[in-house]
Amino acid sequence: MSNYTDELVDFDVALEKYDPVLGFEVHVELNTKTKMFSDAPNAFGDAPNTNVTPVDLGLPGVLPVVNKTAVEYSILIGLALNCKIAERCGFARKNYFYPDTPKNFQTSQYDDPIAYDGWIDIELEDGEIFRVEIERAHMEEDAGKLTHMGGSTGRIQGADYSLVDYNRSGVPLVEIVTKTIEGAGKRAPELAKAYVAAIREIVKNLGVSDAKMERGNVRCDANVSLMLKGADKFGTRTETKNVNSLRAVEHAVHFEIERHAAVLDSGAKIVQETRHWHEDTRSTTSGRPKSDADDYRYFPEPDLVPIVTTAEWVEELRSRLPEPPADRRKRLKADWGYADKEFRDVVNAGVLDEIEATIAAGTSAAVARKWWMGEIARLAKAADKEIADLGVTPATIVELNSLITSKKINDKIARQVLEFVVDGEGTPNEIVEKRSLAVVNDDDALGKAVDEAMAAMPDVVEKIKGGKMQAIGALMGPVMKATRGQADAGRVREIVIEKLGL
Repeated sequence: MSNYTDELVDFDVALEKYDPVLGFEVHVELNTKTKMFSDAPNAFGDAPNTNVTPVDLGLPGVLPVVNKTAVEYSILIGLALNCKIAERCGFARKNYFYPDTPKNFQTSQYDDPIAYDGWIDIELEDGEIFRVEIERAHMEEDAGKLTHMGGSTGRIQGADYSLVDYNRSGVPLVEIVTKTIEGAGKRAPELAKAYVAAIREIVKNLGVSDAKMERGNVRCDANVSLMLKGADKFGTRTETKNVNSLRAVEHAVHFEIERHAAVLDSGAKIVQETRHWHEDTRSTTSGRPKSDADDYRYFPEPDLVPIVTTAEWVEELRSRLPEPPADRRKRLKADWGYADKEFRDVVNAGVLDEIEATIAAGTSAAVARKWWMGEIARLAKAADKEIADLGVTPATIVELNSLITSKKINDKIARQVLEFVVDGEGTPNEIVEKRSLAVVNDDDALGKAVDEAMAAMPDVVEKIKGGKMQAIGALMGPVMKATRGQADAGRVREIVIEKLGL
């Protein structure tokens, strides 16, 4: 029977009857200088088909050579995931038709990955720890990139033809495969997002990948199946391919749970297949029947010798490991004095690095959190962008804070300046100068504005004379209006008191 259904079952209703079972395959592009098996540059954004060699194009008679740095990076990833490192491993050919890989097989690893049997503890938003076991982390090469032309959606359906760019063909990849994940329940979508975020954080912390999901440096294939509560047999899984944002991973798992439940409740069967994620509709559509390992006709790569690791080599690499992200978070939380919720919010917002860099550049922990979790987060949400894509840097916040502490601008003006920074108008200092936004603290100008405000509000003046000093606030509005919001509020208060002889 088909697995098609127009209906979805409400997420909470689905979980009353079924338990979700998950599995993730995260592909990490390594940032080596050259590709996995050739000396072609490994660079993003260059003109199509310029970073290629005969090896990348699969021309007859060429021989691959293993990139040692890529092997070391792979071992570092394995160690960071608490994996065992193989003493000896090799490569295999994974065979099926790749329109973007001219040799029609992918050089990968099959039954002897470089790293295996690991684990990672994932912290969810409320602090709960969920251990995910790692089946393997193996080395392989990336495929090229297809651009579908002539259609209205940019997808292969409806396109007139496709263009292929082989620059990405042969880029080193590490594929991290989890063991089957049970017991997540209603937190399955949250766990999916947190797990991919943790992998991205680890490889970025190691320095082995640029880890930019929008560029495809980190991509996730999310496997989902449902099993009846109390059953001892897993359901049929589907695999949503190449999901490249944290929100999309969360939404894809959520959607597939609702879709699977609807299919099963209708009496139909789930078809084992790949699925495509569509961000615009937050839904998946059918891809192709999912192949099992036997269908790929794996066999040992005859042109590459096995990789042999030694205990000395592995320990030397282990000594290069930076502070684990979880340990770093504990240290930073203690150093900064943030409350548990404050720190979790920072981590969940993905601005830990930015706040650390801002503090290191000279601001207090409170000031750094105020800006990154306040105005910057608001601007990102309004623009529907990730905070990292706004163009605000730690240096921006340091400069902005310096303008405030020197009383050149106030907090209100600073927020306006930040908006102009996001719009690309320059640095805070340049914007304040160009737009004449500096606070007015000239006594003559402020004295004139105060005189006008008091003349217009004699009842307020009488209240102040009578000892109600909070009434000075009523004069601030007219003064700020007269100075375009740029009056130094503290100096205005002093002038009012001086003029009334209080």
